[in-house]
Formats: sequence, structure tokens, C-alpha cells
Amino acid sequence: MILAWLIIIPLAGGLAAWPLGRKNAALTRWISLAALVLDGVLLISFWSDPSSQAALGRGTWLIELNRPWIPQLGISIHLAMDGLSLVLVALTLFLGIISVACSWTEIREKTGFFHLNLMAILAGILGVFLSLDLFLFYFFWELMLVPMYFLISIWGHENRIYASLKFFLFTQAGGLLMLLSILGLYFMHGRSTGVYTFDYSLLLGTSLTPQAAFWLMLGFFISFTVKLPMVPFHPWLPDAHTEAPTAGSVILAGLLLKTGAYGLLRFVLPLFPDAAMTIAPTVMIIAAIGIGYGAVLAFAQTDLKRLVAYTSVSHMGFVLLGIFAWNMTAMQGAIMQMLAHGVSTGALFIIAGMVQERIHTRDMDRMGGFWSTIPRLSGMALVFALASLGLPGFGNFVAEFMVLLGAYRVNVLVTAFAAGGLVFAAIYSLWIIQRAFHGEPREVWKIPDLSRLETGIMAALIIAIFWLGLYPRPVLNTTGPALNMQQRSMPVESHSNAGTMANISKREIIR
Repeated sequence: MILAWLIIIPLAGGLAAWPLGRKNAALTRWISLAALVLDGVLLISFWSDPSSQAALGRGTWLIELNRPWIPQLGISIHLAMDGLSLVLVALTLFLGIISVACSWTEIREKTGFFHLNLMAILAGILGVFLSLDLFLFYFFWELMLVPMYFLISIWGHENRIYASLKFFLFTQAGGLLMLLSILGLYFMHGRSTGVYTFDYSLLLGTSLTPQAAFWLMLGFFISFTVKLPMVPFHPWLPDAHTEAPTAGSVILAGLLLKTGAYGLLRFVLPLFPDAAMTIAPTVMIIAAIGIGYGAVLAFAQTDLKRLVAYTSVSHMGFVLLGIFAWNMTAMQGAIMQMLAHGVSTGALFIIAGMVQERIHTRDMDRMGGFWSTIPRLSGMALVFALASLGLPGFGNFVAEFMVLLGAYRVNVLVTAFAAGGLVFAAIYSLWIIQRAFHGEPREVWKIPDLSRLETGIMAALIIAIFWLGLYPRPVLNTTGPALNMQQRSMPVESHSNAGTMANISKREIIR
């Protein structure tokens, strides 16, 4: 029941915090924090167990829970964890704790309901990373949607209603396409085998015609790439990030976008390998375009949060590129990028929130000269700006280098174009520091520097991003066997209709 408790504890913490918000706002924060810390202790104790370490090395499921739920329809409570889901669950709990801490003083109204929504989102994300029943997966996928809508629309900024509706419509439309694909796969598997089930392990290898596989794959693909987000499905992201409260921006950038990438790795590639390989060259081109497009638009922004939001479009393009390069180096680079982006961009959103809380604006035309006024906060901004541009020593450098190295084996031209995005990343990262923290002050601000709590938050994030950059081996050793196990479940034939992918043998992909 460890897997069930990982989901239940945050949800129970949110439900306990809700009624206490009217009486004691501080108690709601402590309850939420305690629930996430308890989850973290549970995960660490399980991760460090010798049997779990042995299972990680074998690339098998570390732990699995499978109980009937609605057996008449083939629906079960099927949860499982491997190395891939393990690192993403760890990222969820880490950024969840950071989100509670960074909203400690920012959220002063309806604190109970705020923490209920925050914890419900985290419970939904954990469910997405652990579900192996497609109906249950869809349930948790939708569970993330409504509380995030409330988080933006109630505690957001000036245009929060517009941003929350845009977020809801884009993600709900994508979710409905995935539901249609899930139902299509369910009925096609039932007709061919006589067994109607939503179980992932039974649906693997379902006999499908190429046309049926393509359309079913497309429903999953669009749903996941809307959440990723992939150009041109990205317009909801800048508005949602800009208008969300700081904790909402951290969860959006650090976790919700990663559910889309996880869906591609866990479901699209193993369930529809032939169809996915067919579109891989096109997706790699779109990913490279997204890297450059997001970086150029980031440079054009004057709103600090909106600038950071567009960097997510660029950085998540590397994730998409790595996944559809279809070799171990690129895929592990994509996972590293998911982790490093969650930490570094989450930190930049926290810094933007701290600045806005102090001067009540996000307009960089009104900033400048902060280095002499708030040197500690400015120093933290410099650290994460350097991480964002991919400086060696940070996790982003390891991730992007691995993605480009793996993609180079597949398509040199696309890789060269994607590498150009690193130049733009250096420009917009240094642009942030120059306009907001250096130069002459455009207005006279008398504002406090980092508090003890804020210093602790930033210190934890700095340790995480340096650890990913200087010692990535634990992450690679944890996720590598899981990716190998997943790829061995795919057919081993070559596919001549895969364009540039046809030059890569399946033996190389598995290696």
C-alpha cells in the first residue's frame, strides 16, 4: 500500500487543512508541509531499501499494487513504480514542499482552500506518475485540471480569469482526445482478444492496423504535447504562468509540463511504436523550431514572469527532441532536462514572485539596480539565470548536452538548429540580469533582501541544481534500466517509413 499512501497522504493533508483555514492560517501551512515531508520520508525509506535497489538494477517494477475497482468494465486500481516514475515522484515531493514554503507569506486569503487545491494538484500528479490502468491514469490526469484552474482564477494576478479559462480549455480539449484514444484502444483490444481491459501491461502489443494505431497514437500525442507544451499548442502557457501565484507557477513549470513528457515516454512510444516512429522525424523538426521560437519570444518580453514562461517553451523543446530521437543517450537527456528544468525554472518563477511581492510589478522597464539594494536575491537570480543558459556545472548543461549528442546520431541538421537555441538562451538569461539587477535604478526602491525562509528555499534549489550537474549518475543509473525494460517491449523490426529514423537499428535504440 506504499503507492496508495503516496497519493492519499497529500490529499488527506489538503482536506484536513481546508476547514482550519478560517481559524488558523498558519496551521494549514504546517499540515500541508507535514504531509509532503511524510511522503518524502516514505519514499526515501523505500528507495534506500536493498530490495528496491536490486529491482532498480534489474529494470523491473520496484513495487506494484493491483486491486479490482470496477471489474465488470476491466478497470482496476493498478499502481506501479519503476526508476522513471521514482525520480519524477521525488521531483514532485521536492517541488511540492518548495511550493508550500514559497506561498507561506504570499497567500493571506482563503488559505485553507488554497492548500486544499495545492495538495489536490500534487495528489493528481503523483497518481499520473504511478498509474498503470489507463482509466485510472485519465482520472488523475483530470484531477490536476480543476484545482489548478481554481489556483489561477482565485489567487492569480490581473488577468487571472482569462488565463485560467484559456488553460482549462486547452488542456480539457487535449484530455478529451486522449479519452477517445483510450476508449478506442479498449474496444479494439477487446474485439481482438475477448478481454476488455484498461490495464497497461495487457494493452501492450495490441494487434492494430497501421491506420488505427496512427489515429489512436495521435489522440494521446496531442493531449500530452498540449501539456508539454509543443509549438503550436503552447499559447495557454505564457498567460497561465504570468497570472498564476508563485506556487502555481512552480507547479506548472516544474511538474505539470512533465506529466506530458512522461505520457509520451510511458504510453505513446510503448503502445504505438510503429506509429510513433513514423512521425519521429517531423516531431524532431517541430521540437527544434520550438526551441528557437520560445527563446526568441522570451527575449522580446518586458514582463519578467512572461519571459520566464517562454523559456519553458524553449527548454521543453529539448525534452521533446530527446524523446523522439529514440536512443538511450537522448532519452536520458530528456529525463535530466525534465528534472533540471523543474528546479531551475521553478527557482526563476520564485525569484520573479519575490520581486513582484516587493515592488508590486513584473515590468522590467521599472527595474534595474537591484544588485546594490537586494544583493542576496540578485545573486540567486544570477545563479539560476546561468543554470537556464546551460552553463557547465548545472543540471541543464548535462541534460541539453545529452539530448544534442543523442539527436546528432539521428539528424545532424535538426540538431544544429536546436543547438542554436543555446545561443538565444544565453542572450535572454543575461538580459534578465542586466535589465532587472544591474545598471542604474530606474526608480527608487527601498525593499528588503531575502528573509531566512526565502534563503532556505533558494539554498535547497541551488543544492539540487548543482547536484544534478555535478553528480548525475544516480539519476542515470535509476532511469536507464527502466528505459531499457520499456524499449524491450517494443517490436524489433525496422521501419522504412520512418525517414531519418530508418538509419538507426532497433539494437542501437535499445542499447
